[in-house]
Amino acid sequence: MARSNQPDTTEDSRKTPRRGHPGGGPMGGGPMGGGMMPGDKAKDFRATLRKLAAYCRKYMPAIALALVLALAGSALNVIGPDLLRNITDKIQEGIRGTIDIDAINRIVLLLAALYGAGLIFNYAQGFIMATVTQRITNKMRTEISAKINRMPLRYFDSTSYGNVLSRVTNDIDMIGQTLNNSLGMLVSSVALFVGALVMMVYTNWILAITAVVSTIVGFALMSVIMKHSQRWFVAQQEVLGRLNGHIEETYSGHAVVKAYNAEEEAKAAFHDLNGKLYGSAWKSQFMSGLMMPIMGFVGNLGYVAICVVGAMLVTSNTISIGTIVAFMIYIRLFTQPLGQIAQAATNLQATAAASERVFEFLEEEELADESAKTTKLAQVKGEVEFRHARFGYTADKDVIKDFSMKAEAGQKIAIVGPTGAGKTTLVNLLMRFYELSGGEILIDGVPIDRMTREDVHDLFSMVLQDTWLFEGTIRDNIAFARPDVTDAQIEEACRAVGLDHFIRTLPDGYDTVLGDRASLSAGQKQLLTIARAMIDDAPLLILDEATSSVDTRTELLIQRAMDRLSAGKTSFVIAHRLSTIKNADRILVMKDGDILETGTHDELLARGGFYAELYNSQFEQVS
Repeated sequence: MARSNQPDTTEDSRKTPRRGHPGGGPMGGGPMGGGMMPGDKAKDFRATLRKLAAYCRKYMPAIALALVLALAGSALNVIGPDLLRNITDKIQEGIRGTIDIDAINRIVLLLAALYGAGLIFNYAQGFIMATVTQRITNKMRTEISAKINRMPLRYFDSTSYGNVLSRVTNDIDMIGQTLNNSLGMLVSSVALFVGALVMMVYTNWILAITAVVSTIVGFALMSVIMKHSQRWFVAQQEVLGRLNGHIEETYSGHAVVKAYNAEEEAKAAFHDLNGKLYGSAWKSQFMSGLMMPIMGFVGNLGYVAICVVGAMLVTSNTISIGTIVAFMIYIRLFTQPLGQIAQAATNLQATAAASERVFEFLEEEELADESAKTTKLAQVKGEVEFRHARFGYTADKDVIKDFSMKAEAGQKIAIVGPTGAGKTTLVNLLMRFYELSGGEILIDGVPIDRMTREDVHDLFSMVLQDTWLFEGTIRDNIAFARPDVTDAQIEEACRAVGLDHFIRTLPDGYDTVLGDRASLSAGQKQLLTIARAMIDDAPLLILDEATSSVDTRTELLIQRAMDRLSAGKTSFVIAHRLSTIKNADRILVMKDGDILETGTHDELLARGGFYAELYNSQFEQVS
C-alpha cells in the first residue's frame, strides 16, 4: 500500500508494521506493482552502466573471457564460407579433369575443426555467463534483502511494498537476462556483422556492394511498416489496460452492480472496450505477422541479387562459382545480426533502467549502525516512561507534542482518541520504528536509544488489528521466530485462548497448513496471533485495536484471551471500542498528539469530558 508522507496523514495509514516476513503468504501481503515496462529508459544510461560494471568488477575477468570466446566463435563462423568457396572451386576445376579428393578432404577436415571449435567456444561462453549471471543476481537479491532490514520505516511510508518487491524480482531478473543472453549476443552479432562485411569486401567488392544495397532496401521497407504499426501496438496496450480495469471494477463490485440494476451499462462499456481492443489488436497482430515474411523477403532479395550479379561476373570470368556459394552464406551472416543487435540494444536500455532502480534502493539512507551499543536490560520490571517526547512525520509539523507519562510495572495502559490523534504513532515510537524528534523514552529507567533496536523489540510482544499469518502449519505460525518452543507450550497457549478444540477438529490438527486445507475466521486468526504472543512471553505487550474487525461474541473471546495474555505484564492497549478497556488501570485520552485526560474508566465518565463524549457516541446509555 502506498502511503502518503504528508503531515496531515491519518493514523490509520501508519499502522504498526508487522514483524517478520513483510507480506508473504496467503494471509497477508502487499500489492505487487512498480515493475519494469518494455519502453522504460534510465535517466542516466552511461552512469548506470558504469555502476553496473563496477558492481560486477569481481566477475569482470570471467565476463571478458566469455566475450572473447563469443568473439572467437563468431570469427570462426565467418571463416567457414571462404573454405566452402575453396571446396566448390576444387570441384569445379575437377569437372574438366580429376577432382583432387585429398585437397577437398583437408579443407573439409579444417572446416569441421573450425565449426567444432566454434561450438565449443559458444558452449563455454554460455556456461561462464550463466554461472556469473546467477552469482551476480544472487548477490543483488541478498544485498537488497539485507538492505530492507536496515531501512527506516519512513522510506516505506512513501514507497509501495510492490515497488520494493519489483526491484527484488522483475528488475534483477531483467539484469540477469541481459547479462546472460543479450551481452554475448551483442558481441557475437557485431562480430558476425563486421566480419561478414569485411570478408565480402575482401572476396569481391562488387558482390559486397550488391549485398549491402539489397539489405538496405529490404530493411528500409521493414522500417516503414514498423513505423506505421507502432501506434497500433500502443493503442492495444492502452485499451487492454482500460478493459482490465473495467473487468476488475465490475466483478469486485458485482453485488453493487446488481443491486443498482447496472448490468446493461456494464455490458455496454465492456463491449465498447472489447470492440476497440479487437480493432487495435487485429491491426497490430497483422503488422506483427508481416515481420517474419519481410525478414524472409530481405534474405531472399539478397540471394536473388547475388545470384544475378554473380552469374554476370562468372560469365565474364571475373569470379568463380565458389565465390557465389560463399556470398550466399555471407549475406545471411550479414543480415541476421541486425535484428539481434537491435534487440540487444533495446534490452540494454531496459537493463539500465532496472539497474538504476536497484542501485537507487541500495544507495538509500539506512538506519544508524548500532553495533557499538551494549546496554541491555537483564531483569525487566516493565516501567515505561515518556519524557517530553516530540515527533513528526515531517519536519514542519509535530504529531506528538511534548508528551509525558509514566506506566508502572504490570499496569494496563489504554490509549484512546479519534483517528489521527497519534495513538499508533506512540506505539511506533515505543518500539523504535521511528526515532523521536525530541525528548526520550525510558524502560526501567534506561533510555531506549541506548539499546539496539533488536534488543528493544525483544522486550515486546504484539497483537495487531491486521492479523499476519504465513503459509505454513498452525504450529509454525504460533511458534514464529521461536524455534526452541515445545509442542506442549504451543498446545497450552491454544488452550488458554480457547483454540485447542477447534484446531484438533482440523484434518491434520496443529500440522494443518493455513491457506490450503484450513479456512479461519477473523476471530480465529486473531486468537492465533494472541497465542503466538503468549509463546513469545515478552515482559511488555502492545495490543493495537485487536478486536476492531470482529463481532461482539468473538470480541468477548478475544478480550478474555488478551486478559490472560496481559496478566503480570505492562501492556499498552489501543482501542476504538471503549467497552474493551473498562478494566484498564489507566486510560490516556489523546487528541492532536496531546493528552487531554487521564484516569480510570469510571473517573473519566464522571468528569463528563472528551472521553465521555467518545463513550456516549458508541452507546446510547452510559453503563
